[in-house]
Amino acid sequence: MTEITDPPSPRPATGKASSGRPTPLGIYDKNRRGGVTGIEITAVILSAVWLLACLIFFVFVPRAPAPEGEGGLRFLMTMLAIFMPVAMIWVGATAARASRVMREESQRLQAAIDAIRHAYIAQQQGNAGTSVNKKLDEIAAATRKTETALATFSTRREEAPRAIAPPAAATPADDQPALALGTQSTDMVPPVEGDDLIRALNFPETAEDEEGFAALRRAMQDRQAAQLIQAAQDILTLLSQDGIYMDDLRPDRARPEVWRMFGQGTRGRAIAALGGIRDRSSLALTAGRMKQDPIFRDAAHHFLRRFDKLFSNFEKVATDAEVSAMADTRSARAFMLLGRVAGTFD
Repeated sequence: MTEITDPPSPRPATGKASSGRPTPLGIYDKNRRGGVTGIEITAVILSAVWLLACLIFFVFVPRAPAPEGEGGLRFLMTMLAIFMPVAMIWVGATAARASRVMREESQRLQAAIDAIRHAYIAQQQGNAGTSVNKKLDEIAAATRKTETALATFSTRREEAPRAIAPPAAATPADDQPALALGTQSTDMVPPVEGDDLIRALNFPETAEDEEGFAALRRAMQDRQAAQLIQAAQDILTLLSQDGIYMDDLRPDRARPEVWRMFGQGTRGRAIAALGGIRDRSSLALTAGRMKQDPIFRDAAHHFLRRFDKLFSNFEKVATDAEVSAMADTRSARAFMLLGRVAGTFD
């Protein structure tokens, strides 16, 4: 727990009694509360005026003699008439003084609470800034490592065996074999397997995930998968700049049938279950970034197009289990988040 120290002001919020022990808020601080205030002066003046009026009344106003046996009762009533108003004056003065003390202490308490709150907020902001900077450093290091790995995979990609076209019948004028035009080496690479594609779109878990890197290397040999992986890497890096990480999202799972409808071209409310991201802060941050950052917006739409194109082909040959596994990858979560913000599921 973070230790919160008392702020330097207000100092009068704590006091010490005559015994030397600290007392809360200084309510019983005799040294500070022992002075005469205007309330006591007013009470003394009112009491003096009342006693003077009683003296004048009993001295100068003639009185009839008391009947026999009623002298004690008359004396008691006279004392009550003289001193009861004085007692009421001092009761009112005591109540007014207590009310003023409570008002002052309430103000001091509120000031102390505000000072503690400001100190706590400042300390939390300082700690948050430190943790955010540390997190950003970790993200930058992970991004550099991933880019290096992808560059390594791209440069060390194994060449697939090229198919040799059978020679055509030679003519007397030209003995060169006919070559098929428009064929590229990437078109001859066999399609990536479903398990490798799913593992690659989820990206390796750690730097020691050898199977994940191997699957990523094999998936990068497929041109369409490589384009989607690169687009996913770009958008995940941009989302991490706002503190949005796919591992923190817990989307509602959609049935494989809904994903197949999306792969077959269905759009709108029929596939609304794919927008299973409910994290309001992530949705708000992503929507704001889409409106304000054109680079982020272009990267997001490029990623959505690549995912749509690849999944439409993947859905035709994948089983329901593979579709569910694909929906649970980091790339699919990014698709659900961006698709909901872009209105793909509306």
